[in-house]
Amino acid sequence: MKKTIKGAAFVIGDDIDTDQIIPAEHLVYSLDDPEERRFYGRYALSGVPEPVSGLPRGHIPFTGEDDFTSPYKIIIAGKNFGCGSSREHAPFALQVAGAEAVVASSYARIFYRNAVDGGFIIPYESREDLTSVISTGDEVEIDGEQNLLINHTTGQNYPLNELGDVLAIVEAGGIFQYAARNGML
Repeated sequence: MKKTIKGAAFVIGDDIDTDQIIPAEHLVYSLDDPEERRFYGRYALSGVPEPVSGLPRGHIPFTGEDDFTSPYKIIIAGKNFGCGSSREHAPFALQVAGAEAVVASSYARIFYRNAVDGGFIIPYESREDLTSVISTGDEVEIDGEQNLLINHTTGQNYPLNELGDVLAIVEAGGIFQYAARNGML
């Protein structure tokens, strides 16, 4: 199965927790009402502290002040992305904002499972920490067939771990849709 994602990168650091991905104060919007659910996109990653810890580039907002979607399609993170509570809203908010993938050096297990089981966003794992070699705004591409992240801005390539069945589950829309599609229910 092949999945190619192209777009601008958004770089954040280590230990980004679910309250930074979508702060609790923004969990008041209905997930079922299309007008309200778009606010999850507006406030995605709004809890990331300023400046972004360990990154010399300072704080760049994921979405504009009055925007509901982000210009960034691929999030580049350090270790332990999605730690904290088991908030399913975190990968949902990233999806609503228009992000298609996160590339992190490691994930909190609960975020990873929520991202995959809900079919929200593809969690790629990098073989090295990419936060110091990719900059926010770099044009990047994920080549799912070759398990490679290509930075078109710098011309550098970085290997990614294989996804296994994860891509098929996310593309199906989640674990239940995947199971139904494959005769498991």
